[in-house]
Amino acid sequence: MEIALIAHDKKKDDMLRFITAYKKIFAKHRLYATGTTGKRIIEETKLSVHRFQSGPFGGDQEIGALIAKNKLDMVIFFRDPLTAQPHEPDVSALMRLCDVYSVPLATNMGTAEVLIRGLEKGDLDWRSITRGETKNE
Repeated sequence: MEIALIAHDKKKDDMLRFITAYKKIFAKHRLYATGTTGKRIIEETKLSVHRFQSGPFGGDQEIGALIAKNKLDMVIFFRDPLTAQPHEPDVSALMRLCDVYSVPLATNMGTAEVLIRGLEKGDLDWRSITRGETKNE
């Protein structure tokens, strides 16, 4: 599966704890992340992560483009709802694209855990059908 990882500044430590806790699961999938989030994940977990620009510099839009091309299967986006974000329109557009393309989106650790446990059990295998793939691809 193709998984995007995004975290606002005050949520990056939470993201790192989450990725570390489920490292064995994440290691089986292709990971994408916005700039600093990706850099920290790579440094602290040694997982392979394709990095985009930082969110405010277009990273959210780059991930959104993959969603629009139906090339992402899940987005874990630890948002900071208590801090104004200068790129809030990009965040809203990304969330809208997840809804349009039926891409599972977690915006907090509780929902992310449900998704990652589902991923581990195979509950998200329907995404390969949505992308037009077979199980062996």
